[in-house]
Amino acid sequence: MKKFAVLLLAAIMVTSVAACTTTEEEKTTAQNQDAPGQEQALPLVTEGKLIMSTNAGFAPYEYLEGDSIVGVDVDIAQYIADELNLELEIMDVDFTNALLAPQQNKSDFAAAGVSITEERKKSMDFSVEYASSKQVVVVKKGDTSITDEASMMTKIVGVQQGTTADIVYGDTEAYPNGNVQAYKKYLVAADDLKNGKIDCIVMDDLPAQMIVQQNPELEVLDMELFTDKYAFALKKGNQELLDKINPILQELVESGKVEEFTKKHMENAM
Repeated sequence: MKKFAVLLLAAIMVTSVAACTTTEEEKTTAQNQDAPGQEQALPLVTEGKLIMSTNAGFAPYEYLEGDSIVGVDVDIAQYIADELNLELEIMDVDFTNALLAPQQNKSDFAAAGVSITEERKKSMDFSVEYASSKQVVVVKKGDTSITDEASMMTKIVGVQQGTTADIVYGDTEAYPNGNVQAYKKYLVAADDLKNGKIDCIVMDDLPAQMIVQQNPELEVLDMELFTDKYAFALKKGNQELLDKINPILQELVESGKVEEFTKKHMENAM
């Protein structure tokens, strides 16, 4: 009888401890859950900040105005940061490193007129597209030797390192006779074009118009090679941040704000 009483008492004590433990666990879980009207912290590189990696030599999408980086992508990113109650921080690096930064946890997304490609989809995730741009050819004014892609590929072609033009025309299997020179900055390529070191530059249409505006010795040929679609590039698998960015970006496109930003910066950069 005494032995039974001891066992009964022990069972009661274990049950009480378990009940207390469960209560504490439930309390901790409740504290960790979102309070009404609040959201869980986003998976950001730095808490409270939205870090954008870019290459500020791609007007009107990103360019320097004094010491400040401005442009279409900057306006879009600032709008998104404001909607998410975050501080926007901009990291200016070369284009290749701008794309690598989200994968290396150095930025939350890359925005530099980033084109959506099947190859890039293997290593990064893309937001909804917000713009499209045709690829054009920039030559010295008066040069009529390039009439199509075939004649272009008999020349020395300048591209920006890591861009779709670099990927397409730097492909030695597709273009075994191609002579492609990759640059970190378009302005350096423009100088080489003016000095006869290369024969043309393949680049996006709007930045090409900016280059020609700044360099009247150059012109854009009336031919289109292919069309790109732009999006923000995020680290592969960062779906939570992507789900926050996409509705805001879609709203900007549908409301005409992206078009408004583009018009403003086309005028400012000229």
